[in-house]
Amino acid sequence: MRKKGAILLCMAMLLSHLVMAQSYASGGGADDNDLSFGFTFQYVMQNYKIIKQPDWQKPLYNNEDPFNQLTTNVTSISSRTTPGFAVGFITRYRLTEFLEARTTPGLVFADRELLYTFAKPTTPNSQLQYDDMARQVQTTTIEIPLLLKLRSERIGNFRGYLVGGAKYSIAMNKGEPDRNDAPLQQKIQNKRGFASYEVGLGCDIYFEYFKMSPEIKVGNSFGNVLVANNVPLISPLSKLFLQSIMFSLHFE
Repeated sequence: MRKKGAILLCMAMLLSHLVMAQSYASGGGADDNDLSFGFTFQYVMQNYKIIKQPDWQKPLYNNEDPFNQLTTNVTSISSRTTPGFAVGFITRYRLTEFLEARTTPGLVFADRELLYTFAKPTTPNSQLQYDDMARQVQTTTIEIPLLLKLRSERIGNFRGYLVGGAKYSIAMNKGEPDRNDAPLQQKIQNKRGFASYEVGLGCDIYFEYFKMSPEIKVGNSFGNVLVANNVPLISPLSKLFLQSIMFSLHFE
């Protein structure tokens, strides 16, 4: 994460040098009209905030056969950050000189991952699962945000801003568990649609024919995104909240 931050800082310094070296740029007239459009590319990192059941450390059982023990005791459940990307369009409306309303509907390709670890068996040749186990929640999502953008005064070819608002996410694939799979291979399911909040900051950089806006945002789902069903891997879980970090390049 530190290496990525250093790379982004170097890129920002390089862009700053390039932009300051040029004369006052119009940005292709991006700010001249009340209504304007553009497109965006995003690098997305997502993971879960996990809320566990009080008895989450007990072994996992086949929920359709409660006497069929599948694993040793659970020792930890965590969520690793997984990368993804998104593409979308920008619709911007100027409310005042320094305040804009914008929406950036897009298509997000990002998986989420849960990692389970189990206790070592106390008896040799145990038939129970005890190796570490990673399970991905594979999704392709349509996201529809509604954001407010608070801009600073323009200084040369730069303008800083803060952005915040809410978005609604709709999964294109349900990811429902297949009952023909082995119990520990059944898919973990998230809700088809859910809302999140987003806050972030960025800067508008004006070139002669367009405006580019590097931006970083964080987002968290308002509520639990986990669908409770009879999948054994869900039994230790109470709630899952989706957390996101988004690095964006907007072009207008």
